[in-house]
Amino acid sequence: MLRELIERSVRKLQAKDYSKEQMEGALETVFGVDSQLVEDGTYFVAEARNNAASTWEIAGCGGWSKRKTLFGGDAWTGREDSLLDPRRDAAKIRAFFVHPHWARKGVGSRILSACEDAAKAAGFTRYEMGATLTGAKLFGARGYVEIERIQVPLKNGAILPVIRMEKRA
Repeated sequence: MLRELIERSVRKLQAKDYSKEQMEGALETVFGVDSQLVEDGTYFVAEARNNAASTWEIAGCGGWSKRKTLFGGDAWTGREDSLLDPRRDAAKIRAFFVHPHWARKGVGSRILSACEDAAKAAGFTRYEMGATLTGAKLFGARGYVEIERIQVPLKNGAILPVIRMEKRA
């Protein structure tokens, strides 16, 4: 279910910021489920009621990490899973995806608040992320500032622009 949500979110919500080649290349490696976040218990899934269908559906997901990897799903080869020191390192805000039907309805903001609160409770005083061009708008509105622009090479030859952002607790 998360893979379907991620693919739908990327193809619909990021189409204004990335080319089809960039999105498809990123879905192969960078965008995807990160099982380490799930195993660490630092990944959140938001459900919402679809009144038209009288069902509950996944409206969004996102997490935070106490590990060094800045971004990337399970297939990403640039992973560094060693633990961070909350006294000097920033917790990593990671893997945010919102279902297009629930975009701009507060789902991402609620998940972000839950991540920040949990990271703060774990002793972190700073948060850092590798934001997509699409996600940077939300994160900028929530107090994150751009640190640097990163060019991520993809297997298909495309380059994915990512923005490293930071916020103090």
